[in-house]
Order: sequence, then structure tokens, then C-alpha cells
Amino acid sequence: MYDHKAKPVSEHLLEIKDLTTCFYTEDGVVHAVNGISYTLDEGDTLGVVGESGCGKSVHALSVMRLIPQPPGKIEKGEVFFKGQDLLKLSEDEMRHVRGAEIAMVFQDPMTSLNPVLTIGFQIMEALSLHQGMDDAQARERTAELLDLVGIPEAAQRLDDYPHQFSGGMRQRVMIAMALSCNPSILIADEPTTALDVTIQAQIIELVKRLQHQLGMTVIWITHDLGVIAGLAQRVNVMYAGHIIEAGSVKAIYGQSHHPYTLGLLGSLPHPDDPPGTTLFSIPGEPPDLLGEQVGCPFAPRCTYKVERCLHEIPSLEEMEPGHIVACWEKDKVRKA
Repeated sequence: MYDHKAKPVSEHLLEIKDLTTCFYTEDGVVHAVNGISYTLDEGDTLGVVGESGCGKSVHALSVMRLIPQPPGKIEKGEVFFKGQDLLKLSEDEMRHVRGAEIAMVFQDPMTSLNPVLTIGFQIMEALSLHQGMDDAQARERTAELLDLVGIPEAAQRLDDYPHQFSGGMRQRVMIAMALSCNPSILIADEPTTALDVTIQAQIIELVKRLQHQLGMTVIWITHDLGVIAGLAQRVNVMYAGHIIEAGSVKAIYGQSHHPYTLGLLGSLPHPDDPPGTTLFSIPGEPPDLLGEQVGCPFAPRCTYKVERCLHEIPSLEEMEPGHIVACWEKDKVRKA
């Protein structure tokens, strides 16, 4: 059985070491996550950013052991949570971790919620499974959770179905469901992408408030660096399944050292930009992850590339305490 009181092997709540995940397809092997490592402490908010297909979501699904096998396979690595390697747990042991200890909110709540079951039943089911509550206790707690995430007249909405809620309200329901068992870590996988900007802001503020109230650790996955600026303390920038730059929000936004991060930052609109200002666009297309990578994966799109970039994958190096970058020309980028 999963032992949540196990003595930690490190001082970190979560420690990921050399996590590597591939998908075996008819066209070849897709190298989706390529040896990423990082740590998280209690109360941290980590932003994971990058374009679609860079491995952000696959890395989170790997942590949760939700990669479909086949075609996917976690090839190697370690994911230590409270001292135990999640990759070595049995499926039954892992079920005690999912939802109860680490919860995940997905991008589209309409595909995550069962359309033929009431909202109340879907949340109560998790409370019965993980918390051992009877029907009356679970119903009362479900109403409290829906109220916590800002659902009006929560107790009266328990018998409603997902289609009776707006997109923003459905996402609040998903957050309530994720919080139902008081998890230590909440993984939010682009939870605001399908919502309009006003509702996006409300959901972000909701998660910030709940983290402050409940003391959760949050991993927020997004393609939008603008969202991370006001939400996270630390940022991992991913490209082609690699972490290519990581550091504090202040370090990444103040002095990034990777051309890709510079491109992402340059694509953000600024309030003081004059009308008609053209935003920066990174040239080219994201790389094809089929087959073994040779050289820096960003090299075909990079204006700083030199011959070495085409043949050697750069390793992560520390520029200043806590700020790491994988780029052979990082000193040139720094002066840009």
C-alpha cells in the first residue's frame, strides 16, 4: 500500500529525475519527454511553458502514471513524491495517490466530466472512495467545495448535469473535484485555454486564492508566459521534450538566456505598446519528435546558431543561483 508517511529521500515534496517518455507509433518512436529533472517544495507554484507538442502535458501525465500503454512508455527516470518513487508503485498503490495526494485539472472540462452523471455524484464518488465518507457526509462536503470555488447556490446545483453549467462554471467544478481530497499537489493542465479572457482571469485568481487558503503546491501548464507572470514563483521552459531554461519568474522575465524564451517573451503584448505594434513571431515550426535528436532541437529556428548547435545537444548550465539554461550561445543571448 502507498505509504504517505514514508521518510523522504530528499527534502523536496516532489523530485523528478531524468524522466523520459516515448510513444511507439507506426511511423516510428516519438520522443515526447527527454530526460527532464526538477524539484518542487511545499507551497511552490511552478509554471511549465512552451508551444503545443513540447512535452508539457505528457510530462504531467507521466508523473500521474496516466500515459496510455501502449503506445506510450515511461522509458526511465524517477518521480519521488514524499519519499516514494511513483514509477515503482503498483497500479493499486498509484490509485491511492491520484486524486487523494496529487490531483489534475484538464483543459476541457466537458470531456473530463461524465455528461450522464450529476455534478454532485461525480464529486461525491471521489469523497466516498478516498475519504470513506457516507452519502450524507459526501453530499455536505460536495456543497462546501462547490461553494468554495464560487458556484452560486451550490447546494441546489448538486443534482444538475454538466451541460447545465457554463464553461467557466464547469472548470470550477473540475477544480472542486480536484480539491475534494485535499491534495498536496494540484496539476493544472492549460485549464483556461477554452475560456474567454474574463473567465480565464477569474479561474486564475480562484486558484491563487485557494492555494493561499489551502497551502497547496501547484504546477500550472500553459503556452502563455503572460499567465505565469502573476501566478508562479518559478518557471520551466520546455521545447521538444527538454527543459531548455528554468529559474525564478524574476530571472526568466528579467534576463532570459535562451533564444526560444526570448521569442516567447517577445510575442507578448505590452500595455504601453503603441497601436499597430507588430508582435514578435518565432520563425519556423516546432520540431518533429520522431527519431533520435541530433544537435540542439531549437537550432533550425534560431538566429544565434553556430555549427556546434547542429551536432551537439547543449546541457543545462547554471547562469546564476537557481537559473539554468541549455544553449551553446547563451552569453550572446544574454547581451541581446
